[in-house]
Amino acid sequence: MSVILTKILFKIKQNISFKDEINTEISKSTVGWQLDHAIKVFNAVIEQAINSNPEDYKTSFNFKRSVLFRLGFLPRGKARAPKAVLPPETILEANIEAQFQKAYANLKKIELLPETAFFNHHIFGVLNKKQTLRFIEIHTNHHLKIIRDILDK
Repeated sequence: MSVILTKILFKIKQNISFKDEINTEISKSTVGWQLDHAIKVFNAVIEQAINSNPEDYKTSFNFKRSVLFRLGFLPRGKARAPKAVLPPETILEANIEAQFQKAYANLKKIELLPETAFFNHHIFGVLNKKQTLRFIEIHTNHHLKIIRDILDK
């Protein structure tokens, strides 16, 4: 299992108790919003890869992907979350915990998939398994950095 993504998941878990914290100089949203969104994306991306048909995978070049994946970061405030991965108005610790458990199980599942299992991202294009895992790493770290900045008052 991916050691990097396992560590990232546990960083999410460590921050659940801070879910109500906010610092509007950093973000309009709470730590809970960041956690819930990050874990929703984690699960949705892996589930799309699990449900993909590896035989349908076609490689393609994507300039934004090649630059941002190499840099390993996403710029803040440049993209909007799709409705499917928006947190609910009321974020409960129990819901984040349940999503965490699902993410941990999904991480085990994606490791078993062929390299051509894929996820189709609206900006970065079709990502194979390795690229999908890299996207999850970069995206989740992006939100963990926002959380660190919110908590660093």
